[in-house]
Formats: sequence, C-alpha cells, structure tokens
Amino acid sequence: MTDPLATPLPVFDHLLHLSDRRGIVEHAVLAEPERSGGYRTDDMARLLVVATRQPDPAGPVNGLAGLAVRYLNDAQSFAGPCHNHMDAKGNWVDQPSLEVGWGRCLWALGTAAAHSSVGLVRRIAVIQFERAAKVRSPYPLAMAYAALGASEILSVQPDHAIARALLTAYADAESSEPTTGAAVVAEAMIAAGTTLDRPQLCQQGLDLLNRLLDDESGHRQPVAVAEMSDACVRAAGVDASPRYPDGVRAAVAWFQGANEAGQPMWDAQTGGGFDGLGIEGVDRNQGASSTLAVVSALQNAQRFSAVAQ
Repeated sequence: MTDPLATPLPVFDHLLHLSDRRGIVEHAVLAEPERSGGYRTDDMARLLVVATRQPDPAGPVNGLAGLAVRYLNDAQSFAGPCHNHMDAKGNWVDQPSLEVGWGRCLWALGTAAAHSSVGLVRRIAVIQFERAAKVRSPYPLAMAYAALGASEILSVQPDHAIARALLTAYADAESSEPTTGAAVVAEAMIAAGTTLDRPQLCQQGLDLLNRLLDDESGHRQPVAVAEMSDACVRAAGVDASPRYPDGVRAAVAWFQGANEAGQPMWDAQTGGGFDGLGIEGVDRNQGASSTLAVVSALQNAQRFSAVAQ
C-alpha cells in the first residue's frame, strides 16, 4: 500500500481537456479526445458527482458542474426516463429509458443538491431530481444508484417526500445477491439503512461490502475500483473498523501501481486515467470514465490520508 503522505490531490486538467460545450467526450486516443464517439449520461453523472463534492472548487471545476447539470437536464424526458447517448453533433441516438444511466443521473443530482457550493446548481439539481424520481426502474443497479441520490437529498432535506418515497421503495424491494455493481448495491444498502433507520438493511450492506473486500480474485478495472472506494467511505461513516479507510487507501494504491500489472493507471501530471487493465497490460487511452474514477478515488482518500503538498 502507498504511503498516505504520498496520496496526491485530484487533478482536473484532463477532465477539462475532454470537455467541450456539449459535455465530456466519452473516448480518447491516448490523451486526445475522440469526439466521434459522442457523450454518455453515465459519464456526465459521474462528472457532476466529482465536481460538486470537491472541497473549495476552483472556477473551472464549478464550470464542469454547470456543464453536467445542463447535459443531465437535456437528457431527461418530462416523464422521468433518461437518454444515455448523445452523438458528436448533439443529437440523442437512443430512447429515454430507466436503465443504469437514469439511476446514475439521480445519484449525481442528489449529490449536487447536497454538496455543491453553488446555490443555483443545488436548486436546479433538486428540480431535476424530482422530475426523474417520479418513476421507478425495474433494474436493481439503477435503483441502487437512485437510492444513493435520494439519501443525499435527505441528508440536507430530511422532509423531502419524493426522495423519501424513492428510498423507501428501494429498501422495501425484495433483494437478491447482486451479479453486477455489487459495491454500489452495498453502498446503497448502507445508505438506505442508515437514512431510514433500518439497522438490518445497513448490516446487509456492510456484510456484502466485507465479502467484496475479502475477495481478491480477478482483474479489477478503474470504475469498479472507484465504486469500492465510495462504498468504503459510506461504510466508514457508520462503522469504525479500520478496514474501510484501508479500502479507500487501497483504491488509490491500485491507481498508483499496486495492481496486477504493477503499473500506474493514471497520468499524475494531468489526472488522466488509463482505460483498463488486461492480459496485454495497460490500455493507455485516457477516456472519461477512467479519468473520473481516478478523481473520485483521490477525493475519497483525502478524507483519511494526509495530502502531499
């Protein structure tokens, strides 16, 4: 594991490089944006999360939050479902749905409502959240993300009826062992159990997260590493076990080279995240999702580690 004193601050340069007037470009060839691939609601939601939970954000970071809010507003249909894919010309190439992009949208809007330093962003985020939260998704992972957004809203507006109804619906749903996004599901269980005062549900989430932390098999990828970090931060808020801060620091260590390849998974100068880790080694393209994963993991580590100056 890396020395906590060596934990760097998040760097937003590459995210700014990937962004234009429409959004953050999904793909890159090495460090250069590949604009032909267009934009994804998944990435714009993650962008809003990292931009609004950054402590004392600089002007360009607040600008990224504004960009994300505008994109997510356009992605939403009036009825609540969301588009997920915009092409390079700014046209939606899919139909609004209740798939994972919808859930990530709610997660991001709830996070912005609770944490943005800009009052206008907070107000717009609540309005957009209320529009999207009118419906429910049949997809468990989408509902887990939505539950995270609802819990964030309730952390600052405990009487918010729409958020409470969504979170209660998630908590009441019959649950099964997740096959994808398990760290997100664990975090959502912890958040819902804590917010709704359901200790058994919170413990289910902790138990699931503990199993994930014990499982060291298989190759991990940047987004999954960041999701584990998020879940560990959530768990550390309700359980004093040192394994959760350790899990947060382990995520940073993974990006710094404590991984199967023994190689860094990011460019420390620009903040660009490398896209993947496979049999042939590191994929050094620096797309949106991997870069957002690095920023997220570093933000989380600031809560538990001394930061290098």
